Amino acid sequence: MSRTHGAQSYLQTDVQSATPLTLVVRLYDAAVRSAATAHDAMVRGDIPARRTAINRLMDIIAELQNTLDLERGGKIATDLDGLYTYLFSRLLDAISRQDARPVEEVQRILTTLRGAWQEIASQQAAQVAS
Repeated sequence: MSRTHGAQSYLQTDVQSATPLTLVVRLYDAAVRSAATAHDAMVRGDIPARRTAINRLMDIIAELQNTLDLERGGKIATDLDGLYTYLFSRLLDAISRQDARPVEEVQRILTTLRGAWQEIASQQAAQVAS
């Protein structure tokens, strides 16, 4: 088995065995990294890198938004849906104005949300363990 194939198998097993909350935290991790990459690329004026990072970031936000259960999720799901829409609009502002500040804002919001989801995941893991 090649090293690459082994790593892919490990990753697939890791994702399949992760809890839904853990997967959400991982999406936020990837979103925060993509926001940082997009910001750095904008500051450097690296348009191809910025485009790649912002596209990835938008894909992740879309995935987070698409997983919301608006019927059963109540106000939290509705609020998150609106927040994700806002994040998209800020990224579009960043692109149209060639301004890194909206990306910074998106990164701050995603970092805060990631922390909240990590706390929820940790509490769930502690409950399962006890």
